[in-house]
Amino acid sequence: MSATSLTVLARTSDPQTVLRRFLALDAVVTGANGLAYLVASGPLSRLLGVERALLLTLGAFLAGYAGAVALLASRARPADLPVRAVIETNLAWTVLSLVALALWLSPTTAGAVWTVLQALTVAGFAGLQYAALRIRQGSSD
Repeated sequence: MSATSLTVLARTSDPQTVLRRFLALDAVVTGANGLAYLVASGPLSRLLGVERALLLTLGAFLAGYAGAVALLASRARPADLPVRAVIETNLAWTVLSLVALALWLSPTTAGAVWTVLQALTVAGFAGLQYAALRIRQGSSD
């Protein structure tokens, strides 16, 4: 993805702000997902065909992870190592979601679609964050 494409998506040309906005967007979406799993685990369990205990566990993890990503996004210049950890965690989540779907989850059709869509969304965040990090690193050389 080009620097121009990223700046259009982030609505700024400042490399720091681009990275921070993609981290913040990740935190908001992940936090909303985590809270939904925590607050509505019963109805979501029935809709998605996934055990309520799994949704509660994932919800707690996602809420904590979202808080950590939000904290990172709030920094004036997020450090490279934690940003890379977020990118790698997002990629691991993507792979594990698809592996779980293929090997041990037996969700409803809605659950299968949801699992694939959220995996693709998280992969998209990883890609945007990686591209923004690369652009930021290039601008500071």
